[in-house]
Amino acid sequence: MPVTRVVFFDLDGTLADRQSALNDALTRLCSSRGLSPAAERWLRIELADRATASDFARLQDAFGLKMSAADLWQEYVDLMAAAVTCRPEVIEGLARLRADAWTIGIVTNGAGDIQRAKLARTGLADLVDGVAVSGDLEIRKPDRRLFDLAARRCGVSLAAGGWMVGDNPAGDAGGGHQAGLRTIWLRGRPWPDGLPPADHVVDDVTDAITILLNETE
Repeated sequence: MPVTRVVFFDLDGTLADRQSALNDALTRLCSSRGLSPAAERWLRIELADRATASDFARLQDAFGLKMSAADLWQEYVDLMAAAVTCRPEVIEGLARLRADAWTIGIVTNGAGDIQRAKLARTGLADLVDGVAVSGDLEIRKPDRRLFDLAARRCGVSLAAGGWMVGDNPAGDAGGGHQAGLRTIWLRGRPWPDGLPPADHVVDDVTDAITILLNETE
Protein backbone atom coordinates (compact mmCIF):
# COMPACT_ATOMS: atom_id res chain seq x y z
CA MET A 1 0.00 0.00 0.00
CA PRO A 2 1.45 3.46 -0.87
CA VAL A 3 2.50 5.67 2.02
CA THR A 4 0.46 8.86 2.44
CA ARG A 5 2.85 11.77 2.79
CA VAL A 6 1.31 14.96 4.17
CA VAL A 7 2.77 18.38 4.87
CA PHE A 8 1.14 21.55 6.12
CA PHE A 9 2.73 24.94 5.52
CA ASP A 10 2.26 28.29 7.20
CA LEU A 11 1.63 31.12 4.73
CA ASP A 12 2.94 34.50 5.94
CA GLY A 13 6.68 34.56 6.48
CA THR A 14 7.00 30.98 5.24
CA LEU A 15 5.63 30.62 1.72
CA ALA A 16 4.83 34.28 1.09
CA ASP A 17 6.55 37.56 1.97
CA ARG A 18 3.98 39.44 4.05
CA GLN A 19 6.26 42.17 5.35
CA SER A 20 7.23 43.70 2.03
CA ALA A 21 3.64 43.37 0.80
CA LEU A 22 2.36 45.10 3.94
CA ASN A 23 4.74 48.02 3.48
CA ASP A 24 3.73 48.45 -0.15
CA ALA A 25 -0.01 48.06 0.51
CA LEU A 26 -0.09 50.57 3.36
CA THR A 27 1.94 53.11 1.41
CA ARG A 28 -0.52 52.87 -1.47
CA LEU A 29 -3.61 52.85 0.73
CA CYS A 30 -2.59 55.91 2.71
CA SER A 31 -1.73 57.76 -0.49
CA SER A 32 -4.97 56.91 -2.29
CA ARG A 33 -7.11 57.81 0.73
CA GLY A 34 -5.11 60.85 1.79
CA LEU A 35 -4.58 59.52 5.30
CA SER A 36 -2.51 61.57 7.71
CA PRO A 37 1.01 60.55 8.76
CA ALA A 38 -0.41 59.79 12.21
CA ALA A 39 -3.01 57.44 10.75
CA GLU A 40 -0.34 55.73 8.66
CA ARG A 41 1.89 55.24 11.71
CA TRP A 42 -1.11 53.79 13.58
CA LEU A 43 -1.78 51.30 10.78
CA ARG A 44 1.84 50.20 10.54
CA ILE A 45 1.92 49.46 14.26
CA GLU A 46 -1.51 47.83 14.54
CA LEU A 47 -1.19 45.71 11.40
CA ALA A 48 2.42 44.64 11.96
CA ASP A 49 1.51 41.05 12.86
CA ARG A 50 -2.01 40.61 11.49
CA ALA A 51 -4.95 42.53 10.09
CA THR A 52 -8.72 42.15 10.26
CA ALA A 53 -11.68 44.23 9.15
CA SER A 54 -12.16 45.37 12.75
CA ASP A 55 -8.79 47.15 12.64
CA PHE A 56 -10.17 49.55 10.05
CA ALA A 57 -13.25 50.22 12.15
CA ARG A 58 -10.90 51.15 15.00
CA LEU A 59 -8.89 53.33 12.62
CA GLN A 60 -12.08 55.10 11.57
CA ASP A 61 -13.03 55.76 15.20
CA ALA A 62 -9.53 56.82 16.26
CA PHE A 63 -9.12 59.42 13.53
CA GLY A 64 -12.74 60.38 12.84
CA LEU A 65 -12.57 59.26 9.22
CA LYS A 66 -15.63 59.85 7.04
CA MET A 67 -14.82 57.01 4.64
CA SER A 68 -16.31 53.55 5.11
CA ALA A 69 -14.31 51.11 7.21
CA ALA A 70 -15.56 48.29 4.97
CA ASP A 71 -14.27 50.09 1.87
CA LEU A 72 -10.90 50.67 3.53
CA TRP A 73 -10.64 47.00 4.43
CA GLN A 74 -11.54 45.85 0.92
CA GLU A 75 -9.00 48.20 -0.62
CA TYR A 76 -6.37 46.91 1.79
CA VAL A 77 -7.22 43.29 0.89
CA ASP A 78 -6.92 44.08 -2.82
CA LEU A 79 -3.63 45.94 -2.34
CA MET A 80 -2.14 43.15 -0.22
CA ALA A 81 -3.14 40.54 -2.77
CA ALA A 82 -1.55 42.61 -5.53
CA ALA A 83 1.67 43.16 -3.57
CA VAL A 84 2.29 39.73 -2.01
CA THR A 85 4.95 37.56 -3.59
CA CYS A 86 6.04 33.93 -3.51
CA ARG A 87 9.47 33.22 -4.94
CA PRO A 88 9.62 31.04 -8.09
CA GLU A 89 11.84 28.50 -6.35
CA VAL A 90 9.17 28.02 -3.67
CA ILE A 91 6.48 27.45 -6.30
CA GLU A 92 8.80 25.00 -8.06
CA GLY A 93 9.48 23.18 -4.78
CA LEU A 94 5.79 22.73 -4.05
CA ALA A 95 5.22 21.47 -7.58
CA ARG A 96 7.97 18.89 -6.99
CA LEU A 97 6.26 17.76 -3.79
CA ARG A 98 2.98 17.31 -5.63
CA ALA A 99 4.73 15.38 -8.39
CA ASP A 100 6.21 13.17 -5.66
CA ALA A 101 2.67 12.38 -4.40
CA TRP A 102 2.71 14.62 -1.33
CA THR A 103 -0.57 15.99 0.02
CA ILE A 104 -0.07 19.70 0.75
CA GLY A 105 -2.14 21.86 3.09
CA ILE A 106 -2.00 25.43 4.34
CA VAL A 107 -2.59 26.27 8.01
CA THR A 108 -2.57 30.03 8.50
CA ASN A 109 -3.73 32.61 10.98
CA GLY A 110 -5.58 35.58 9.53
CA ALA A 111 -8.85 36.68 7.99
CA GLY A 112 -10.22 34.26 5.41
CA ASP A 113 -10.76 36.78 2.61
CA ILE A 114 -7.28 38.27 2.69
CA GLN A 115 -5.44 34.95 3.10
CA ARG A 116 -7.31 33.35 0.21
CA ALA A 117 -6.69 36.42 -1.93
CA LYS A 118 -2.96 36.00 -1.30
CA LEU A 119 -3.11 32.31 -2.19
CA ALA A 120 -4.93 33.03 -5.43
CA ARG A 121 -2.65 35.90 -6.43
CA THR A 122 0.59 33.99 -5.86
CA GLY A 123 -0.60 30.81 -7.56
CA LEU A 124 -0.28 28.84 -4.33
CA ALA A 125 -3.99 27.98 -4.39
CA ASP A 126 -3.37 25.72 -7.40
CA LEU A 127 -0.64 23.78 -5.60
CA VAL A 128 -2.39 22.82 -2.36
CA ASP A 129 -5.07 20.29 -1.47
CA GLY A 130 -6.70 22.16 1.39
CA VAL A 131 -6.57 25.43 3.31
CA ALA A 132 -7.53 26.25 6.90
CA VAL A 133 -7.55 29.91 7.94
CA SER A 134 -7.98 30.96 11.55
CA GLY A 135 -10.84 33.26 10.55
CA ASP A 136 -12.79 30.19 9.39
CA LEU A 137 -13.28 29.04 12.98
CA GLU A 138 -12.32 32.16 14.94
CA ILE A 139 -9.44 30.22 16.46
CA ARG A 140 -5.71 30.59 15.91
CA LYS A 141 -2.65 28.38 15.81
CA PRO A 142 -1.49 26.59 17.90
CA ASP A 143 -5.09 25.39 18.47
CA ARG A 144 -5.22 21.78 17.26
CA ARG A 145 -8.69 22.32 15.78
CA LEU A 146 -7.20 24.43 12.99
CA PHE A 147 -4.85 21.58 12.08
CA ASP A 148 -7.78 19.14 12.19
CA LEU A 149 -9.71 21.38 9.79
CA ALA A 150 -6.74 21.56 7.40
CA ALA A 151 -6.39 17.78 7.44
CA ARG A 152 -10.08 17.24 6.70
CA ARG A 153 -9.96 19.71 3.83
CA CYS A 154 -6.99 17.80 2.44
CA GLY A 155 -8.89 14.53 2.73
CA VAL A 156 -6.54 13.09 5.34
CA SER A 157 -6.43 12.50 9.08
CA LEU A 158 -3.95 13.84 11.59
CA ALA A 159 -3.83 10.32 12.96
CA ALA A 160 -1.76 9.38 9.91
CA GLY A 161 0.94 11.86 10.91
CA GLY A 162 2.76 14.28 8.66
CA TRP A 163 4.76 17.50 8.83
CA MET A 164 4.22 21.16 9.73
CA VAL A 165 6.54 23.84 8.30
CA GLY A 166 6.53 27.43 9.53
CA ASP A 167 8.38 30.37 11.03
CA ASN A 168 6.41 30.84 14.25
CA PRO A 169 7.86 28.77 17.12
CA ALA A 170 4.68 28.48 19.20
CA GLY A 171 2.06 28.60 16.44
CA ASP A 172 3.75 26.44 13.83
CA ALA A 173 6.30 24.23 15.58
CA GLY A 174 4.42 24.08 18.88
CA GLY A 175 1.02 23.71 17.23
CA GLY A 176 2.29 21.08 14.84
CA HIS A 177 3.84 19.12 17.70
CA GLN A 178 0.55 19.20 19.64
CA ALA A 179 -1.24 17.95 16.52
CA GLY A 180 1.08 14.94 16.32
CA LEU A 181 3.09 16.24 13.38
CA ARG A 182 6.83 16.37 12.86
CA THR A 183 8.00 19.94 12.49
CA ILE A 184 10.40 22.09 10.50
CA TRP A 185 11.05 25.58 11.84
CA LEU A 186 12.32 28.51 9.79
CA ARG A 187 14.61 30.21 12.27
CA GLY A 188 14.33 33.90 12.95
CA ARG A 189 12.04 34.57 15.88
CA PRO A 190 13.19 33.87 19.45
CA TRP A 191 12.49 30.32 20.60
CA PRO A 192 10.36 30.31 23.79
CA ASP A 193 11.66 28.58 26.90
CA GLY A 194 10.02 25.21 27.49
CA LEU A 195 8.85 24.67 23.91
CA PRO A 196 9.84 21.23 22.57
CA PRO A 197 12.48 21.48 19.84
CA ALA A 198 11.51 21.19 16.19
CA ASP A 199 12.60 18.10 14.29
CA HIS A 200 14.55 20.29 11.86
CA VAL A 201 15.66 23.92 11.83
CA VAL A 202 16.31 25.64 8.49
CA ASP A 203 16.99 29.10 7.14
CA ASP A 204 14.63 28.98 4.17
CA VAL A 205 11.45 27.14 3.21
CA THR A 206 13.23 25.68 0.18
CA ASP A 207 15.54 23.88 2.62
CA ALA A 208 12.46 22.42 4.30
CA ILE A 209 11.12 21.24 0.94
CA THR A 210 14.45 19.53 0.24
CA ILE A 211 14.20 17.67 3.55
CA LEU A 212 10.68 16.52 2.67
CA LEU A 213 11.69 15.39 -0.83
CA ASN A 214 14.41 13.26 0.75
CA GLU A 215 11.98 11.75 3.24
CA THR A 216 11.54 8.01 2.74
CA GLU A 217 9.09 7.12 5.52
